[in-house]
Amino acid sequence: MRREAKRAARSVEESTPVRWAARAGFAGNGLVHLLMGVIILVVVFGGEGESDQAGAFKALAAAPFGLFALWALVIAVTALGVYYVVEGLLVRDRSTVAKWRRRAVEWGKAVIYLALGFIAGAIALGARPQGDRSLQQASTALLQMPGGPWLLGAIGLTVLGSGIAFAVMGVLTRFRPFMVIPGGVLGVAVIGLGVIGYIAKGIALGIVGVLLTMAAVTVDGSYAGGFDGAVEALVALPFGSWLGGAVGAGFLAYALFLFARTRYADI
Repeated sequence: MRREAKRAARSVEESTPVRWAARAGFAGNGLVHLLMGVIILVVVFGGEGESDQAGAFKALAAAPFGLFALWALVIAVTALGVYYVVEGLLVRDRSTVAKWRRRAVEWGKAVIYLALGFIAGAIALGARPQGDRSLQQASTALLQMPGGPWLLGAIGLTVLGSGIAFAVMGVLTRFRPFMVIPGGVLGVAVIGLGVIGYIAKGIALGIVGVLLTMAAVTVDGSYAGGFDGAVEALVALPFGSWLGGAVGAGFLAYALFLFARTRYADI
């Protein structure tokens, strides 16, 4: 009875526009990862494309009615970023340290989604950034600054740490407390998609972190790379096509998980 009452209370809360907008943000993020997964698979099997978020946005903009969909995505992911900003402000905890740690987590998510919204908006307005090239240029400029290699190294290690955190979150299913997982086969499928998706994204982020760290250690910005560089690094390994294909399929799984999270997120 108590559980039913809790669900009823949640259904009332979910009627607010902000919460519905946040759910739309998960759907938008799922669309981004779906496009990234497809592009990664195309690149792995010999095609051309940009496998980062900017590449996904540009692919969407080039599709029929894509500009309309891209603006809808801008609104959705920006709304999700705003939701996490508000969530951070509303955090309550008896411990000041715990409160600010939870706020930092929520605001970190907000920065990610607001940045995605900004990039998508820029592309919708006509910008055509080149992900890896821009990152290499920025890394080279940073390396020429006093203390630049140390700062770039710190950024690389942070990204590497984020990749490890994503993979661990998938293996240990630490995403479950943030969702109301359905029962039965559907719940098992949602959890399975989450595990595969988080591990795949963790691997990709980890490789990006390694590339940035290599650029810092060698003081050579050409080593820096984003998701495009990560895919190229994977393909260059023994059985690289299989590894790259597995990561691409993992991104598709993560996209499906995000679509499920649109429905089952505990917000």
